[in-house]
Amino acid sequence: MSKVIVIGGGAAGMIAAIAAAQKGHKVILLEKNEKLGKKLFITGKGRCNVTNAADMDVLFQNICTNEKFLYSAFYGFDNTRVCDLLEQAGCPLKTERGDRVFPVSDHSSDVIAALQRELRKYQVDVHLHTEVIKILTKETDGNPVFCGVECADHKKIAADDCIVCTGGCSYASTGSTGDGYRFAEETGHKVTERKPALVPLEIRENWCRELMGLSLKNVEIRMQCGKKTWYEGFGEMLFTHFGVSGPLILSASSFYSKNLSKRKGGDEVKLFLDLKPALTPEQLDKRLLRDFEEAKNKQFKNALDHLFPAKLIPVMIELSDISPEKKVNEISREERKAFGSLIKELPMTVAGTRSFAEAIITQGGISVKDINPSTMESKRVRHLYFAGEVLDLDAM
Repeated sequence: MSKVIVIGGGAAGMIAAIAAAQKGHKVILLEKNEKLGKKLFITGKGRCNVTNAADMDVLFQNICTNEKFLYSAFYGFDNTRVCDLLEQAGCPLKTERGDRVFPVSDHSSDVIAALQRELRKYQVDVHLHTEVIKILTKETDGNPVFCGVECADHKKIAADDCIVCTGGCSYASTGSTGDGYRFAEETGHKVTERKPALVPLEIRENWCRELMGLSLKNVEIRMQCGKKTWYEGFGEMLFTHFGVSGPLILSASSFYSKNLSKRKGGDEVKLFLDLKPALTPEQLDKRLLRDFEEAKNKQFKNALDHLFPAKLIPVMIELSDISPEKKVNEISREERKAFGSLIKELPMTVAGTRSFAEAIITQGGISVKDINPSTMESKRVRHLYFAGEVLDLDAM
């Protein structure tokens, strides 16, 4: 039986501690916050989207970075085992639209409580208000080997193994302040560039701000740079005072961050919004003909109530270049066709992402080339392991 230190009491840290303790090891969990699961508490707007119940191949399709690295981890402890762990610990789960799994209670606190029960069950020694400032190593046969940690009060704790689960850079107020990246660099590991991911996007066009608060469901977006498509998706989005947000945009943002370094010259990154994805361009034109026929004696500005939410109508009129006062029966075929194209491909220019303060996760981190994918042990320092968001892994 060895003595294992786990640094970080988030999702990865708690499950790592439970798994090590189940194997009979003496486990010490060190958390610098006043409680465990601080970031877990706010995930899914406080409901905690635990996992996704889709088949494994679908899960892999939704990984943005270093998908192959996760084969061993996912097949060794898949989504069904995550669910089993929580349900057996007294947290019943339910599956919602899109195969998203939540606690039946819709309270993230119940997920945290279930994991804490498991920590107590397996006698994990939890230390709160305990910040680790340094990983200690020793030389054995000319190679560095983990031997302990030093805490902020300069107390040193010796151990046989260490699992670093300190998270990324997002939501720094929950304790994710990049400590693990520093530990990794100080012990000779490569850390890739960190960028905000699953984050709202800033849009250059001012008309987006006029739509602040407008939520759209069942729309499609395409993110494009030059002739290359970076992302396509269907779902919900929200206009904000700086641009766009919502589930659809958050997914797109990960591909924006991932591909930005590949952008050539002055190519702009564009978002094209399809407001009527259920209709082909031909079907939409027939719909416009029908609507315009019914409102043929009305002004253009008064003929769009059945097409768009009220807040969107003035913006669509402005972007259409059709006079608001123009009678519908005076709109030419070319104007109608151009208006249909605008509905199917409403263009926006992406100016950038919001900061880490608004990002759900971090893209980038400890290079997976330095980590054994079967065990998560460092290839550079024996008996030192890394797990969770501190690694260069991210997904939708």
